[in-house]
Amino acid sequence: MASAFGAELFRANTETVLGRLESHLSDSSIRGLDLIDPETLTQAARALMAAERDEIAPFDEKRLDGIVDLYVRTGIQVHSPGYMGRQFSGVVPLGGVVDFVSSVVNQPSSFYEAGQLPSVAERIMAEELNRFIGWEPGSFAMVTTSGGSLANLTALLAARNKAFPDFWSSGSPGADGAPRPAVAVGADVHYSVSRAAGILGIGESQIVRLPLDREQRICPERARGALEAAERQGLKVFALVASAGTTSVGAFDPLDELGDLARELGIWLHVDGAHGAGLLVSDKLRHKLRGIEKADSLAWDAHKMMFVPAPCTLLFYRNKEDSDGAFQQHASYVFDEEPDRYTELDSGGRNFECTKRPMIMPLWTLWSVYGRALFAEKIEYLCELTEEIHGILLEEPDFETVHRPEANILCFRHRPADLSDEHVHRLQVAIRNRIKIQGNFFISKVNVDGVAALRVVMMNHRITAENFRMLLGEIRRVAAELSAAAR
Repeated sequence: MASAFGAELFRANTETVLGRLESHLSDSSIRGLDLIDPETLTQAARALMAAERDEIAPFDEKRLDGIVDLYVRTGIQVHSPGYMGRQFSGVVPLGGVVDFVSSVVNQPSSFYEAGQLPSVAERIMAEELNRFIGWEPGSFAMVTTSGGSLANLTALLAARNKAFPDFWSSGSPGADGAPRPAVAVGADVHYSVSRAAGILGIGESQIVRLPLDREQRICPERARGALEAAERQGLKVFALVASAGTTSVGAFDPLDELGDLARELGIWLHVDGAHGAGLLVSDKLRHKLRGIEKADSLAWDAHKMMFVPAPCTLLFYRNKEDSDGAFQQHASYVFDEEPDRYTELDSGGRNFECTKRPMIMPLWTLWSVYGRALFAEKIEYLCELTEEIHGILLEEPDFETVHRPEANILCFRHRPADLSDEHVHRLQVAIRNRIKIQGNFFISKVNVDGVAALRVVMMNHRITAENFRMLLGEIRRVAAELSAAAR
């Protein structure tokens, strides 16, 4: 048993893994998703398992190498120029190294005594990133949490408890004719917000969906009417959720105007910036989030456009006091009865997790070693590349663009000259599925105005416009195959 926990095998284990990962990172070939039948993969995985059941199996380096190889081969190839499908990215390798350190030293970071440096690093990164948000120093708060979905839930919980102070102890105040609590969202909001509302006891009839403009952004003028109509229906909207980079098309809601509207109506403004908040670190792109300082809370996924291992989400509050309002339990085994200079840095009372990874460490380390420019330059390249490929599509008569990209997400459709309108949706779905199976490229799809569109997300600085032209060739080839098969 001691050898499995000891330092003797550590270097050998590490060198085996590093060799595989170095080869993986060095591979610049175009690769999509190697989609394997689940039963076949299950058999391959079982074949790598030791047969011993009643005693500890001796360490087998070949077994470890096989496990790592299978793990790497069957994952989405986020470092390949063929990967254009999702919003998680290949990490800056140093970030993965620091995450590896975190796994070995194992310091859960909800409480200062368990994770001292991570707790301090959270405070430092909050101060660093607030320089781009613009809140008064010392007046705001930030806590890390496991993903944008949990950040959205936590922020809405804080907003609900502020608007309805007795909700936590007494339940919904919607009885006896009292206004029912409601959340206002853009019609294209991420599904996690609707899930969060349901968890909070906010039914579908209490979700006010705000109309969008032609660019798929919340329209402030029409939003006012929707909010006033909700009030007449007996709803009290306590939170308005805006998006900074919607999941479907990457749209940025007009935060400046929505901030003024929310403040006028006494509504908490939460910004789901899981994808797009990273643009704040770029001097060229920060204007996309004009008005962010008017938000009451902001969710920011560093594992998306800050290129660190997942999950790493930063949840900001404009007012420090509001960060204490989400959760109202006390537990003597973790919460100190006599706070001191150390417990001031505890975040356990402000986030859902009791045990959470020190997820801030990769981000803080990269910021410390490379500075802001590393993130800004890559984000700017990805957004410029997306604008360039949008221009390419405009020159291709058999493709149509669905929108003009605001960041690094672009949706488009393949429309051969002989394709009828009624078959457009089905063709896009079939193209995406066939490309996924063939494994040269990995793209996604989304319905825009009820019709499927192909969707690419530029997350990899290795991708060039030429790679995108190769994708268009692949799409044409696949569409021709589908057409021939249908005859």
